[in-house]
Amino acid sequence: MLNLRFKLKEHAANEYLVLIYRFALLMAFYSFCRILFYLFNIPSFPKVTFFSFLTILKGGLMFDISALLYLNTLYMLLFLIPFQIKFSNWYQTSLKWIFMIVNGAGLAFNLIDMIYYRYILKRTTASMFDIAAYDAGNSKLIVRFFYDFWYLPFILIILMVSLSLLYSFLKPKPFRFTRSYIYPISTLFAILIVATLSIIGMRGGWRHSTRPITMNNAGIFVNGPEEMSLVQNTPFCIMRTWGKKAFEHKSYFATEEELNRIYTPVHVPANVGPPRKDNVVIIILESFSRAFIGSLIPQYKDPRDKVLTPFLDSLCHESMVYSNAFATGIKSIDGIPSVTAGIPALVEPYVISERSGNTINSLASLLNVQGYQSAFFHGAPNGSMGFDAFTKIAGFQNYYGRNEYGNDADFDGVWGIWDEPFMQYFARGMDEMKEPFITTLFSVSSHHPYEVPEKYKGKFPEGRIPLDKCISYTDHSLQKFFDTARKMPWFKNTLFVITADHSIESGIVEYHTLVNRFAIPILFYRADGSIKGVDNGLAEQTDIMPTVLNYLNYPFPYVAFGNNLFDPSSKRFVINYIQESYQFLSGDYAFYMTDNKLDAIYNRKNDPGLIFNLLGKVDLKEEIQLGKAIIQQFNNRMVENRMVVRE
Repeated sequence: MLNLRFKLKEHAANEYLVLIYRFALLMAFYSFCRILFYLFNIPSFPKVTFFSFLTILKGGLMFDISALLYLNTLYMLLFLIPFQIKFSNWYQTSLKWIFMIVNGAGLAFNLIDMIYYRYILKRTTASMFDIAAYDAGNSKLIVRFFYDFWYLPFILIILMVSLSLLYSFLKPKPFRFTRSYIYPISTLFAILIVATLSIIGMRGGWRHSTRPITMNNAGIFVNGPEEMSLVQNTPFCIMRTWGKKAFEHKSYFATEEELNRIYTPVHVPANVGPPRKDNVVIIILESFSRAFIGSLIPQYKDPRDKVLTPFLDSLCHESMVYSNAFATGIKSIDGIPSVTAGIPALVEPYVISERSGNTINSLASLLNVQGYQSAFFHGAPNGSMGFDAFTKIAGFQNYYGRNEYGNDADFDGVWGIWDEPFMQYFARGMDEMKEPFITTLFSVSSHHPYEVPEKYKGKFPEGRIPLDKCISYTDHSLQKFFDTARKMPWFKNTLFVITADHSIESGIVEYHTLVNRFAIPILFYRADGSIKGVDNGLAEQTDIMPTVLNYLNYPFPYVAFGNNLFDPSSKRFVINYIQESYQFLSGDYAFYMTDNKLDAIYNRKNDPGLIFNLLGKVDLKEEIQLGKAIIQQFNNRMVENRMVVRE
């Protein structure tokens, strides 16, 4: 397989012992990858101790056995055929190629997730291929990923060389029988035994009542949902989610009346005043964790955390700020539907799910009917992440991307037009629109590969992590945008909403918890200062649409899975989906549900590290019912295409 001068001395052994030996090798390599996965992401798993990690390693064996049996089915069948030809050199060489290629891919996926986990907070699933197909412009980013994380291919090469050498350490030799016809008969019995054991291993148990293990079974071996990724392996997660439907009917509540009494996403405006015709400008900042905004993290004193966003810090003092706000998902394609259409990111992103063709309402589609012009601005190449397609479905009348910008001298080489020039283009574009208008800008520069324009090299603070300087550059670009916009006639009659598409790992360890990894800013700003203050209640992206529509006195019913943040009587909540579990925040508590099963409860205020599981110690019956009602409403409405109010 690999022509190396250094070779281990080869030995011959019974073919079945060789098969067991090679399978055990793979198990050892997967456990080694699991250890590396943990070491590369220690801050994300604060509750792991030495002894709990031993339990995680033990639980991981079950998932590794299942994945490796699936991956190596063809190899084992060819290895066990009942013919002597399988001991020939050419046949054994072919087997080794199959073994190395298949298992090399499995190891590669495990290694990639050592880094990719930081961005998606879970093992890669089959949806990755849907996202890749949805965004055909990822090739440069993939090349840059391997350039920046060069040690991943290096580790893979070491593992592959080691696996190749150890593979050849034992060569198979057949049983010797006095009569030649006995060998194929005995091999058939061996195949039957191996097949039986393989089915048991694939299913994760031998009992008749045992269902095939799923990603959820990792919960048995962990202290909290975030640790489930340590137990799992990436090939298993990809195979288990392949072809899985994102949305399925739920029946927690027997009748629609009971369900609607607990929760309904249908907003029916009451006591509506005269319509406001304010312009609405929504600015979605790429990867802007709340941890990057010094004014929103007063409890942290490190000066590196106070200087990244001076403009946003100043704007927060002139705005209505939600200091306890969260994203609904962990990817850009999660955030856009949540912000503009009130659609949470549960199970799979709406835009790549099997229900992406559903009829939906959005701020653009509803306000278009009220005489608004609408446009979406995104400096990436047109087609990137499918935003142009989604915004058309959502009712935005115009889309302005890199193509419309028309000057590739300002292209960053990977993602799109640098934020500063594109935000100026955004301001000029609105100056040419007829009022009232609703627009959305999605920035691009605060992202891997962590670059800023050449003229700004060394200008912005490096901070704790490479992304910090990009955050400062985008904050600078935002300030320049506001400097320009303030001179334009539409500025004084505009409601600005500033938020992020999702959070991302920061240098502050307190923001590595499963709750705070969703923490983002949400603020509303109006030039006359009429909207100003700090609200410490819960808020999430899906609240933006109801809040804006309520502020404008929009008079008609609509569907949105969020609350009006300007209504002090609204029952605030946050719901996310991570590690095959629903994370639900209500009041001071965070609780986790796997379908209909309550797994954990934490007091996130008194126990921000989510260390002490209060399951069975506190009564959250009302909150749990609300969580189930939201899940049922969302799933059933998606399945039945009821995401709009029909007359």
